[in-house]
Amino acid sequence: MPIISVIIPVFNGEKTIKLAISSVLQQTLADFELIIINANSTDSTLDMIEQIQDERIRVFSYPKANVAVNRNRGVQHSSCEFITFLDADDIWTPNKLEAQYTALVKHPEAAVAYSWTNCIDENGKFLRPCSYVQWVGDVYHKLLLDDFIGSGSNVMIRKSAFTAVGGFNESLTNAQDTDLWLRLAANYHFIVIPEPQILYRISANSMSSDILGLEKSNLQVIKQAFAHQKAESLQYLKKYSIANLYKYLSYKVLDVTPGKQKTLQAVRILATAIKSDPSLVLKPVIFKAFLKLTVMTVLPSQLAQQLLNKFPKLSNTSTFLGYEKTS
Repeated sequence: MPIISVIIPVFNGEKTIKLAISSVLQQTLADFELIIINANSTDSTLDMIEQIQDERIRVFSYPKANVAVNRNRGVQHSSCEFITFLDADDIWTPNKLEAQYTALVKHPEAAVAYSWTNCIDENGKFLRPCSYVQWVGDVYHKLLLDDFIGSGSNVMIRKSAFTAVGGFNESLTNAQDTDLWLRLAANYHFIVIPEPQILYRISANSMSSDILGLEKSNLQVIKQAFAHQKAESLQYLKKYSIANLYKYLSYKVLDVTPGKQKTLQAVRILATAIKSDPSLVLKPVIFKAFLKLTVMTVLPSQLAQQLLNKFPKLSNTSTFLGYEKTS
């Protein structure tokens, strides 16, 4: 019997599914089963999967559902002590499984192992690193401030712990990952592998581009997390948690090509970010944010893009992420 269940949920993933599967099959630890949950794909996803011959792969098809439902479906088919998830558009480095499994074996007090994450674009080009932190042990207070895990393609979890906390919350359309990490952290310890092993693909159609969905679900998760008994003495962190959310959303709402911005939504998000952390008024990033939004709104899309390309430092608003409070 294999020791690790790798679960890939996929819906219309014909462009990236082979790369994702390949990154699993090339792992230095080979003792795993690969469970693919096909959520009623209507493109050539299944054809792509069938081209890959490996006895460790099992494919199950279900009606279309959100990613939380599909991940839970995968766990139901799991027969292993450890489980891990990979989104169909993400990639792992070859030593991901081995490093996380070894860490959990060496640290039986931990139920979750996580690594660092790098963001890539639709073509696989490096964009930026995600949070490179080394929080271990009881990380609940850290997760209240910031989801430093980076993506659902990251962690390896003891299946017993996953089952004990009830798995993914299927009612959430976004932030299912953050919600699960928090429920796990309320009861179990985490361990880190301090190297980037997950390549998280950012695309225009990814869940992280749904600003309203991110906002609603994350506010719900924050409310639930601070209502937990574990957070009884940590209520002072709630305002920072909300401020961090709106700094992240401010970055996301402006991280679009000219012509695709939603100006009124962006103004509201930026205003809420300032309200939640008034010190932002004095930060250069706010000036750059409103200038970038004005350029994208007033100028024709092609001209706006040319101007932003000419002044990349002025149009770069990723520094919002640097103002997030993490400790």
